Amino acid sequence: MQGLGFGLGFYYVGERVADLANTLELPSYFRTDAAIFYEREQFRAALNFRNIFDVDYYTSRFGSGTFVMPGTPFTVQGTISWKF
Repeated sequence: MQGLGFGLGFYYVGERVADLANTLELPSYFRTDAAIFYEREQFRAALNFRNIFDVDYYTSRFGSGTFVMPGTPFTVQGTISWKF
């Protein structure tokens, strides 16, 4: 089908320290994302799938390392656009 496309993305982050004293280490993680879209002239519709295997991970830390931010769980985002 003309105008139909897809994509697959892999995102790896290694172990890293999460505090200034280097006493807290965040584990590595591997996230997989995917997308499917359809384009026709000025019209585009897409579905994006983030973290399709619902991997638990941490993205960052706050303050002195006592708070860490969990990563986004499995998420689906849809978009429709018209170019003019």
